[in-house]
Amino acid sequence: MSRKYFGTDGVRGRVGVHPITADWIMRLGRAAGIVLAGNDKRGVVIGKDTRISGYMFESALEAGLAAAGANVLLLGPMPTPAVAYLTRTLYACAGIVISASHNPYEDNGIKFFSADGEKLEDDVEQAIEDEMDQPFVTVASAEVGRAERVDDAAGRYIEFCKGTVPFGTLLSGMKITLDCANGATYKVAPAVLRELGARVRVIGNTPDGLNINDGYGSTEPQAMQEHVIQNGADLGIALDGDGDRVVFSDEDGQLVDGDELLYIIASARKAAGTLSGGVVGTVMTNFGLELAFADLGIPFVRTAVGDRHIHRELNERGWTLGGEASGHLLSLDRTSTGDGIVSALLVLEVMVQSGKSLKELRQGIQKFPQTMINVPVSESGRQLFGKSSVIDSAVQEVELELNGKGRVILRPSGTEPLIRVTLEGADPSQVERLANQLADTVRAELGG
Repeated sequence: MSRKYFGTDGVRGRVGVHPITADWIMRLGRAAGIVLAGNDKRGVVIGKDTRISGYMFESALEAGLAAAGANVLLLGPMPTPAVAYLTRTLYACAGIVISASHNPYEDNGIKFFSADGEKLEDDVEQAIEDEMDQPFVTVASAEVGRAERVDDAAGRYIEFCKGTVPFGTLLSGMKITLDCANGATYKVAPAVLRELGARVRVIGNTPDGLNINDGYGSTEPQAMQEHVIQNGADLGIALDGDGDRVVFSDEDGQLVDGDELLYIIASARKAAGTLSGGVVGTVMTNFGLELAFADLGIPFVRTAVGDRHIHRELNERGWTLGGEASGHLLSLDRTSTGDGIVSALLVLEVMVQSGKSLKELRQGIQKFPQTMINVPVSESGRQLFGKSSVIDSAVQEVELELNGKGRVILRPSGTEPLIRVTLEGADPSQVERLANQLADTVRAELGG
């Protein structure tokens, strides 16, 4: 069955516009309580990022879950991966995150974790949607769920993050610029790095409910890059609003994205003999990373975009390492989901053990020039995506001109009314020209 509400990463949209409304979220909470908790009284964990609308949706979810008879454990502002971790360690029956990740504050969303701290399978999300169609019935008064706050949530997560690197791995003397995107990591991320010995200057750590991801964070890393140069830092780290993505800057202020971070981690593990199998990327992974892995004899496979696809492929192959250029990395030997802080520590661990700078470690990968254009489309145009012979012909023409020396990727956004047009090739001017040419065709065919 086709899901009506769940996208690639939960439910997401503009606050106040269906379905991201208080009444609908309360109904979602009840449906989730029925499907994920049932008669299980262990509790459902709820965390959120720093958006002002998070207060409203936290209350709505709490009411819906309680109406279903589910107990609730409230974490307050916490990174998405922290919710996954605490769901497991508090032995909760499920976890819920109120966040729209890297989107602006006007958006919000709901993401779910199973009792194992992993994203829900499609059939479970479908069951929640099916339950949404049922009447809103509250359990008997004696069975209504209870709610309590977990006061030591931040401390538990900080200790977990520190424990993901080998004992004795110290960042003493390392000068780091840390950008928290005015989001959920603004307290825990600086604490983790400082307790490991780093000298940390923090930016994007004054959330006001409206400034999440605004001019800061992994999707707007320029402030971090400039701060590294101005303050002579050894490197910069930029997280996104909910803390599941990370990108770096080297000492020269040059951006180091998820593909390069994946290369640094994987190549170090290969050299140490600790790499489990190979690495999983996506259709968007830069071709240069694939070539670099081939040179090192590291198996590499691609999946559809989204960490749930990477996670599934890793499990099926028995591998542990994968990720995306956006900085959403998975290391299943360290944690169950993408975690920006843990991923950052993996890179810092390589730096400490090798004695090399980030600039030196990234030298083994030569990325192909890549251009991505987001084309706004109408809802009807989005539905027609993949069915246009005109667009198919335009793609074939572009591929013919690339002559096997590049790639074309067209895909709809999982969270916004956009078609992402991406081209990759050896000649940057050719790539940019062909990307614009193809984007014009998509715009003309699908509207916006």
